[in-house]
Amino acid sequence: MNQTATFIAQQARGRALLFGLPVEDSLNQGIAETSENLTILQSELIRRPIQERLTGFGPLQSLLDDPTIEEVWINRPNEIRFAVGDKNHVINVDFEAQQIEAVVERLLRSSGRRIDRSSPFVDAGLADGSRLHVVIPTVTRADWSINIRKFRSGSADLAWLESVKMITPQQSTLLKSAVATGKNILVSGATQAGKTTLLTALINAADDGQRFVTIEDTFEISSGASDLVALQTREATPDGAQSIDMRRLVREALRMRPSRIVVGEVRGAEALDLLLALNSGIPGLSTIHANSAASALEKLSSLALLASSSLSAEFAKSLVQSAVDVVVHCQNDRQSHRKVAEILELHRD
Repeated sequence: MNQTATFIAQQARGRALLFGLPVEDSLNQGIAETSENLTILQSELIRRPIQERLTGFGPLQSLLDDPTIEEVWINRPNEIRFAVGDKNHVINVDFEAQQIEAVVERLLRSSGRRIDRSSPFVDAGLADGSRLHVVIPTVTRADWSINIRKFRSGSADLAWLESVKMITPQQSTLLKSAVATGKNILVSGATQAGKTTLLTALINAADDGQRFVTIEDTFEISSGASDLVALQTREATPDGAQSIDMRRLVREALRMRPSRIVVGEVRGAEALDLLLALNSGIPGLSTIHANSAASALEKLSSLALLASSSLSAEFAKSLVQSAVDVVVHCQNDRQSHRKVAEILELHRD
């Protein structure tokens, strides 16, 4: 911001704190006093960056408002990068380190999560469903690293996935049947391959009478299911609140009369709790990072071993074989086109 805008911003913040005025009223008063001889357009050109700095998300705001942008990230001050389709873009803006930190604080405010030297990473869901990830020094070399994966408006279903050619009509029919018959489905793929989108579509393919309990590190699943409870892990807080991990949430979900348990992403010892739940007769859905359907099964088995050193690889493998019915593998090609590349059905004797 230029010197005039910086002065108005400081003045507006001071008035708001000193007299208990709304920031918007303080801002209007400051602009009126400073820009008596300016046109409406000139006044608005001053107002917009100040308003974004005081009440919005600064230079990020217009990018967050743009529906064509899929992800926004910051590596260093005064530079913002974002993705549209298969292309990455970079813009140079007036966005200093202190402003970035203030914007992150505002972004985190509604999530109840925090970031500081003792907790230098944070994953948080934003009010619109987008996902925020922040890492700060000394984990990063010098600057704050921010990623915002934006929320797609509207809840995905299999018909929509067909329309965007992520799945074929034949795959859609197979997946509808798997959901209808209560199959346990594991969705695999790399980052941004469409795993959560497909998982949401599978939830939406179920009958209205189904009760879902979803378990995630950060809220991302946005389903239209009428009977759904969403659970999220929690870090320990300075005031003494204990952390709540994925394993605890899987166990709690079993007490909530679920028709299906959904684990947004299995990546640790909670794999064992999920497999035990599935083997007890409660259908489930989950995603996992893997390079193929076969490697997804191997990884799920390996993750279960993290729960206890007394478990054998053979036992973990048998749990996977008896629990998983279908593996759906998603891929993201070089043109950022997401598609289901493989559906592996496991047939038991």
